[in-house]
Amino acid sequence: MSDGSTAEDDALREQIRGRLSGGLETEVWPRAETSEMVNELVGRLKTEAADDLDAKLVVSGFTDHTIEADGLEQPCETCMYYLVHRRFCELPELMLPVEPEWSCRLWRI
Repeated sequence: MSDGSTAEDDALREQIRGRLSGGLETEVWPRAETSEMVNELVGRLKTEAADDLDAKLVVSGFTDHTIEADGLEQPCETCMYYLVHRRFCELPELMLPVEPEWSCRLWRI
């Protein structure tokens, strides 16, 4: 049974996994807890990271593990932007294949 991922998604997901496990330092904190913070990060993604994978990962604070903030676990799989059957983040400024246990600071319920 297919999970909906494409070969391209799988290859990019592996690239991301390699960067994160290889020591790429991302801006995990502070989490985007207000609309203003979300708008600021989205603006940065549009201007600083539009076509740069590493910059997207850094600005959005990607991790290859779940982050807990204010007593709430924030894995990709519980984010409103997560496409379960494709294992994909559909936030327009990211549009990246992800793993369910990964996390980013733009996580939303």
